[in-house]
Amino acid sequence: MPAHQSRSRLRERNSVLNRPEFISLTQPMQGNQDNRGFSRRQSGQYGQNQQSNDSAKEKDSSQLPEQDCMQLNPSFKGIALNSLLAIDLCMSKRLGVCASTSSTWGTARPMVKLIGVTGHGIPWIGGTLYCLARSTSLAGQEVLVNLLLALVLDILTVGGIQKLMKRKGPFEFTPSWIDRIAMDTYAFPAGMASRAALITKFFLNHLVLAVPLRILLYLWAFFVGASRVMVGRHHLTDVFCGFVIGYMQFHLVEAIWLSSHTCQVLISICNIG
Repeated sequence: MPAHQSRSRLRERNSVLNRPEFISLTQPMQGNQDNRGFSRRQSGQYGQNQQSNDSAKEKDSSQLPEQDCMQLNPSFKGIALNSLLAIDLCMSKRLGVCASTSSTWGTARPMVKLIGVTGHGIPWIGGTLYCLARSTSLAGQEVLVNLLLALVLDILTVGGIQKLMKRKGPFEFTPSWIDRIAMDTYAFPAGMASRAALITKFFLNHLVLAVPLRILLYLWAFFVGASRVMVGRHHLTDVFCGFVIGYMQFHLVEAIWLSSHTCQVLISICNIG
């Protein structure tokens, strides 16, 4: 072996950079490269996740102002309706002086309930059928048959609206069996108020009454509606809408008024009289 080759090999052995502890400085190890690649992949995934989170936050932030505006700035109609309902509930509770025996006018509760019962549908339908069976004049039978039609129409209309609206009264009450038969289980509209308005208008148009009796009819309809608020079964708006519905039903019955001949046919079919 030439002398210059042996001397170069000796220098390579004695080189400090060829020692094991300094190899990483001159020649990076495979494990370090893998670790660096893994760290790069992790940093890339973290960056992607961070970007997706930032984009999601931007979407949420873009939606939040609109939702906040919807909650903090409702429509004028919504504000007005909620305010009216709150006032209606407050006043109805204040006027429910006979809602229970421990109320302000608790001792007068039976009498106030009796006034309300005078506008119930079942007694009026029963009384109309009895009068129709006892009547012998054609004019009287015509009026009674149309009154019976109006009462049945009122029960069906009020029951249908109550089932649709399902509004409860200002105080919690369990409907009685007679209320369930008459389909008067919810608060809106007040069935007895609508019936009182319908009967009052019907009698004023088809019966010849003196002025004192006319005034008594108006007072009776008013007190029937007021009694429903006093016993806590209905709100003020329930009674008011009941009066309006009763008035409209009267005009509907007048529009479809059954003639005397039609009434006689119906009576013969039902074997009444």
